[in-house]
Amino acid sequence: MLEIRKTAELAARNIPIGFVEVRYPERDAWHTDEFRELAKRELNETREKYKDYDRKAVFGENPYFRFFRKFKKTYPVMLQFESIIIKGQDFPFDEPVTEVPYLLELTTCVLSGTHDVDRVEGALELYSGTDKTPFVGMHGRDQHTYPGDLVGRDELGIILSEIAGADDRTCARPESRHVFYPVFGTPDMPVDVINAAIEKLCGYISVLAPDAQVETIVL
Repeated sequence: MLEIRKTAELAARNIPIGFVEVRYPERDAWHTDEFRELAKRELNETREKYKDYDRKAVFGENPYFRFFRKFKKTYPVMLQFESIIIKGQDFPFDEPVTEVPYLLELTTCVLSGTHDVDRVEGALELYSGTDKTPFVGMHGRDQHTYPGDLVGRDELGIILSEIAGADDRTCARPESRHVFYPVFGTPDMPVDVINAAIEKLCGYISVLAPDAQVETIVL
């Protein structure tokens, strides 16, 4: 598994974070139709569960919503949830490898993502952000970390920020087969939340690619 280190300063903040590393077989071994049928059922069940949705009741005390608000940011999963689950917009069925964590976010409201392990140089170091460090985000957008952010870097620079998202260099691409999915926590979040999300994520992976090699860790 990818070597992952957590600095003492970050560890002292008690922010759990999980990783699911997956080696997918080639596409002809995927069960894409079965996975997407599962995804449709999961989305429909979630829509039924929240048919009387009230933002304040669902997200008012949500730990991610409150964490992002400290940075004067809106929790992006909430906006995705409202667009797809509440308003009924189409789920972006495009690349199954990235559909997996997106489905997790919509059904659990837990923050996740996707990175290509083969594009990571050396170990991944997780640390507590102290300033606004610039990096190139997905699709070449200028991004930066934040003081108090949960940040990850390899030998070449920043690859993830809980607040700003993934970098452009290691974000998953259509050809990615060896990936890791971070499952982010917030300060003092019970580790059971992360473990439950990882279990659900692994269930999705097992439907999409029963022969995939999967490893998990929670730090």
